[in-house]
Amino acid sequence: MCLSWEEIHANAVAFSKRWSDTRREKADAQHLISEFLGVFGVDDPVKAGEREKPVKISGAHDRYIDFFWKGQIAIEMKSRGNDLGDAYLQLQNYMSRLPSEDIPDLWMVCDFANIRLCRRSTNEIWNFKTKDLRKHIKRFADIAGYETERISDDQVEVNVKAAEKMAKLHDALKNHGYEGHDLEVYLVRLLFCLFAGDTGIFPKGNFYYYIKDSKEDGSDLSHRLSDLFEVLNMPEDVRAKKSLLSDELKQFRYINGGLFEKILPKADFDAKMRQTLLECREFDWSKISPAIFGAMFQGVMDKNQRRELGAHYTSEENILKLINPLFMDCLWEEYSRVKTDPSALDVFHDKIARLKFLDPACGCGNFLIITYRELRMLELEILKMRSSRQRILNISDLLKVSVEQFYGIEYEDFPCQIATVGMWLIDHQMNLRVSEHFGQYYARLPLA
Repeated sequence: MCLSWEEIHANAVAFSKRWSDTRREKADAQHLISEFLGVFGVDDPVKAGEREKPVKISGAHDRYIDFFWKGQIAIEMKSRGNDLGDAYLQLQNYMSRLPSEDIPDLWMVCDFANIRLCRRSTNEIWNFKTKDLRKHIKRFADIAGYETERISDDQVEVNVKAAEKMAKLHDALKNHGYEGHDLEVYLVRLLFCLFAGDTGIFPKGNFYYYIKDSKEDGSDLSHRLSDLFEVLNMPEDVRAKKSLLSDELKQFRYINGGLFEKILPKADFDAKMRQTLLECREFDWSKISPAIFGAMFQGVMDKNQRRELGAHYTSEENILKLINPLFMDCLWEEYSRVKTDPSALDVFHDKIARLKFLDPACGCGNFLIITYRELRMLELEILKMRSSRQRILNISDLLKVSVEQFYGIEYEDFPCQIATVGMWLIDHQMNLRVSEHFGQYYARLPLA
């Protein structure tokens, strides 16, 4: 069983205290390696990998890699103060002598006080102090038994494909005279409906069949969508008085949040445009990442930007480089200190629910979205700790962190709309994660 991230974090703190300020010689390398791997739940390094793995170098005696775990990690130790650049080149030379299928993705060199880590698959290199290992534990997600937490090429491709489908719909509407602010709002509404249809906000398949039940020539689709938008903005007490409201519309929940508040001009559809919307619905919108989709969605509106769709966005990696040292690392440290004290844990939970975050140039909200996700991940760990002591009957009563703690300033209207919807989407994705863990479905509706 994988250790939880909070257990790994605590292990990393203890490891750093033991090793970062001591003067060790290379003879103690294997002790450090064993304890380092133990941080991530690898209790027996010999079973996982191989100590002193021999490597044949032409015209020389065999050389030895201090620790080698096929396909996972190679570690080379040096005495304190040695040049890690030279050590890395040495390890790189060793790796070049091995079969390509055996070469680990992670290469690490260490002089007890400092660590240099390379991820072969992405050509990324990180240098950090051993005492700061706790800040870098998720770079070792693979050896801890987790998938590496980064936006992969496959995930980017998923978001590009989704944006391309929206681009196709955008062009069709614009070519028929529907443009400007109204078009932007219309597309954001459709984006929410598409996402809602795949993530449980709407009953499974309802939005698809609502579109499919329109006339094949598209002549009544505009009217049907206008009716749907009106119902999505209709509170339950008002609906109760609408005795003639059709059963198919009653199935869609009250959304609010201002998203469907404004009455838009009707957007005319023909058969081809109707088919384009149906094709959009055939995509699995639950797989999009609100963290990077927003920038791509904004690119939909500009044909010049569209040629490079997905090429320019602030990566999750770079966002985490800012928010972790700025506040998330400190919050995780505080959680580690109070998690075993029920009263202190409750006070800490209230604290993170009172924090306010502002991005004064938020664009499509990438920084806000990732920050919200990370804060919700911390809250989930708090709830897990509470559930280990007491049975949680209603998870909705215990969720305190919300999108209302987050603020952004943006000059352009459309990115601001995307940021707002992106926050709602990540909120629902995090609610689904909580629901999955506790076995209680929860959706935060109506939107605030």
